[in-house]
Amino acid sequence: MHHGRNLSVLVLGLVMAGTTLADPKADTEALKLATSSGCMTCHSIESGKPGPSGMKPIGPAWQDVARQYKGKPGNVEFLTRVVLEGSNPYSSHWKDKVSGLSMPPNAVAITEGNARKLVSWILALN
Repeated sequence: MHHGRNLSVLVLGLVMAGTTLADPKADTEALKLATSSGCMTCHSIESGKPGPSGMKPIGPAWQDVARQYKGKPGNVEFLTRVVLEGSNPYSSHWKDKVSGLSMPPNAVAITEGNARKLVSWILALN
């Protein structure tokens, strides 16, 4: 993901390489993918982490994303599209909760398959 004041709604997956995770936060493969793709520039895993200089975080914490979208039909596909294509600042669920305005397109930083894995991982977080 790109840096700056962009709201990133990147979301990750429970099933990585076909294995169910006992503790999604401890999944080093997913964390490595998120870090190498630039996701951690705007996002944290856990809720309540401040952003730069004590401001609101740039993008929502993935635990918050998981709570917002868990169990919603089509959530993996919807969030994968958001990761790849970016989000609309006018329809954000995160207004006044984050300092970023929208998530930029990330198709240059991550493949669709890896974005889907990360989204699934994020939705498994609590």
